[in-house]
Amino acid sequence: MCRLIWDYSTSPIGCGPSLVAAVKKDWTTQNAIALSWQEAEQPHAAIRDYEIKYYEKEQEQLSYSSTRTKVPSTIVTGLKPSTAYVFHIRARTATGYSSYSSKFEFITGDDDSEEASDQGQVLVIVTAAVGGFSLLVILTLFLLITGRCQWYIKSKMKPQDKRRTQYQNGHVAFPGIKTYVDPDTYEDPTQAVHDFAKEIDPSRIRIERVIGAGEFGEVCSGRLRTPGKKEIPVAIKTLKGGYTERQRRDFLREASIMGQFDNPNIIRLEGVVTKSRPVMIVVEYMENGSLDSFLRKHDGHFTVIQLVGMLRGIASGMMYLSDIGYVHRDLAARNILVDDNLVCKVSDFGLSRVLEDDPEASYTTTGGKIPIRWTAPEAIQYRKFSSASDVWSYGIVMWEVMSYGERPYWEMSNQDVILSIEEGYRLPAPMGCPVALHQLMVHCWQKERSRRPRFHDILGFLDKLIRNPSSLLTLVEDVHSLPESPEELPDYPLFISISDWLDSIKMSQYKSNFIAAGYTTLDSISGMSIDDVRRIGVSLIGHQRRIVSSIQTLRLQILHIQQSGFHQYVRSFRDKKEKTQERENRVGEQNCV
Repeated sequence: MCRLIWDYSTSPIGCGPSLVAAVKKDWTTQNAIALSWQEAEQPHAAIRDYEIKYYEKEQEQLSYSSTRTKVPSTIVTGLKPSTAYVFHIRARTATGYSSYSSKFEFITGDDDSEEASDQGQVLVIVTAAVGGFSLLVILTLFLLITGRCQWYIKSKMKPQDKRRTQYQNGHVAFPGIKTYVDPDTYEDPTQAVHDFAKEIDPSRIRIERVIGAGEFGEVCSGRLRTPGKKEIPVAIKTLKGGYTERQRRDFLREASIMGQFDNPNIIRLEGVVTKSRPVMIVVEYMENGSLDSFLRKHDGHFTVIQLVGMLRGIASGMMYLSDIGYVHRDLAARNILVDDNLVCKVSDFGLSRVLEDDPEASYTTTGGKIPIRWTAPEAIQYRKFSSASDVWSYGIVMWEVMSYGERPYWEMSNQDVILSIEEGYRLPAPMGCPVALHQLMVHCWQKERSRRPRFHDILGFLDKLIRNPSSLLTLVEDVHSLPESPEELPDYPLFISISDWLDSIKMSQYKSNFIAAGYTTLDSISGMSIDDVRRIGVSLIGHQRRIVSSIQTLRLQILHIQQSGFHQYVRSFRDKKEKTQERENRVGEQNCV
């Protein structure tokens, strides 16, 4: 008989040897740590799940927290910034839990809080006083020597560098230091085009056919002939006749942006035609078009590893943009292009563009239109766009990819999307989505932007999943248990009846199907499989996917009801309804004013 021995100061001992080894920190933020580990060899029993126990190093004798996962990786959230945490991990097999692993200590990221200590404030004041005087001296010297320095730098530069090194907003851009330059900082926007885009002789371009329409004119496919090289396929954006100078400037602005990028996961600019008509932007041709349309056309045709590979390419391109200081603002599957090798490339860098055919897809605020379904809350409310808001959008793109081009939030109105996100609702995992990927999505959708991972973290996490395909085998629909601690439960939307649930996902046309098949309670629905959904008469693949994804969320909700009690659940449901109604009333009053 095995007796468990508990000691906060040492690694706990369980039944049998530890089945967990080599725990590593994949990445960290102020409030989260991502961990992964290797499984020790254990030929006798399969591992069912893992338990992760953790506590602050300084609070070792007082309390601890725990969480569970079915894959050899996890993201532990809700931690304190700049704090050392100790982790123990053990595995559960059919015979019970193994012993805990040895201690592994990791530290969360620094707190970027603007509040400083009194000592720090005094130091800032003293430093500012001394620095002010020093700055005057430095500026004087700078004004005397800057002219000669710039002349010296230019005299030593190669001819090909001189074209790209111009006075940009009063400063010289040094070769080798890659930083995005906003074309709007130029007094003459035409100069930005000349600095960053190569002029192409129109005689080298052969237009073959029209493949689409853009905001400024037609989009065509064709061939580009380069001296000494074979012809290459290209896409050609044209500026329609009768344009104004402002339209010409806005059209070429995208070329000024794209010409600064050099990454295999960013659409490549071949050049521009500005000295003759029609004015053209020439980019590499992507055979499979936009990612959302491509996925809808090939619904269910790819393996999970292939989908993760697509997401990895997008993350790589976004990490590059983030590193050079560019914020995309409109990252979505419709703005990702796919070539014939399934390589995904980020595109669409113009700010003046039609976001989507659906007029409800954009939400007008002071300063322009915003694609609500893909945009972070702080960007919607305060127009605070950053790399962190692009990370939120990337999480939505992950959901689009794993759902094969499903529309985020389905037919919910923009206002409903905003209110739901504010209430804590997050998109459920698509059918067939691995737990690890949905966990990453939810982490990208943290309300506090400082808690979201960086693109560097995301790329490393995806690389680890690709190197360990077994971590992608556990699907969300296979997970039937709740975390031990109620505080770890996400804030899912609440329902009381089948009608309420179907209305929330815009599938009310199937109410009679469920009732006729004998599904009259939420509990009975929570146990349905994809075959059950097909059996009751839901034939459209998109509708099947939407219902099954919602059932996964509903299953957690039912278990939550069983734990917390039905009466408490009903009270919380009514309270939430009342708060939502009060908010809608306030919005209505403000609109009237």
